[in-house]
Amino acid sequence: MTIRDIARESGYGVTTVSRVLNDQPNVSDEARERILEVVRRTNFHLNSNAKRLKQQTSTGIAVVVKGSKNMLFPSILEQVQSHLVDTGYACLINYVDEDDNEVEEAARICRELRPLGILFLGGDIEHFESGFLHISVPCVLMTGSAFDLGFDSLSSVTTDDAFAAECAIEHLLALGHSKIGVLGGFIESSYPSLQRYRGCIRAFERHRLNFDAECQFVASRFSLSDGYAAMERLLDRMPDLTAVFAMSDVTAIGAIRAIRDRGSRVPEDISVVGFDGIEMGSFLTPKLATVRQDGEAIASRSVKLLLNAIQNDSAAAHEIVPFCFSPGESARRLEA
Repeated sequence: MTIRDIARESGYGVTTVSRVLNDQPNVSDEARERILEVVRRTNFHLNSNAKRLKQQTSTGIAVVVKGSKNMLFPSILEQVQSHLVDTGYACLINYVDEDDNEVEEAARICRELRPLGILFLGGDIEHFESGFLHISVPCVLMTGSAFDLGFDSLSSVTTDDAFAAECAIEHLLALGHSKIGVLGGFIESSYPSLQRYRGCIRAFERHRLNFDAECQFVASRFSLSDGYAAMERLLDRMPDLTAVFAMSDVTAIGAIRAIRDRGSRVPEDISVVGFDGIEMGSFLTPKLATVRQDGEAIASRSVKLLLNAIQNDSAAAHEIVPFCFSPGESARRLEA
């Protein structure tokens, strides 16, 4: 019997079960009682070796999350916690704003808390270039590639953002669209946004279509409200557009609301494609067409790489996990 078995029996998540077993707050009375009932019935005991290992490591593994509004991140974070819960390592989660320096925050964590390793969920490559030498513990960058940085202690696990964005634009082109707008992150500071932007450009160039960034591209944060505002600006610039690619699903969802508030329909008047594959997109009307990242693979591979580095002094490794395109219902063929 493991913590995952308790989670399955009780109907609650692994993270919630872990909080109850370690007598932590932020758990409802109903959940606590249900979990403890399963514990009593199954005569479950925490693994003593894992608990002792956790006590021997003062802080365990830190997770630095860049931005709090990206809806893909919570699902990845939950998977990370699930993979760590049976290892005996504590999991310390730190959030930084999209505009903050996540590497400086990690350096502070190293000085004050002495973690065994760090997982970065999102990050700015320039921050790693300028500040990572101050971090001596093994690290893994999730949803971004650190391959070109060449640090011996920095691994990475990511989607091929450029190719995935290229596929999204190719899908819209195949549906007959050519007047396509792009809503994205800030390509000067976000490596995934930059790669997705490059993928878009590559698709347009392959079809010998001019891409006027001043007109067709609007940068924004990955959030519902920013996606809404960015779509309004794009509609002002391109009143004749027929399709939009948003570099995140939350941006796409905000964009759909803006389109409808302007009196247009999705996808009858304007097709919309997102990026991430968050659960909410599957419950929209219309169901969101999107590039679906494999959050479970990103989490599991990242944790495995970090543990290998901590326990076996493994060299840095860089992995690309596959993605898939979900056609959904928010994009349709352009009618003549």
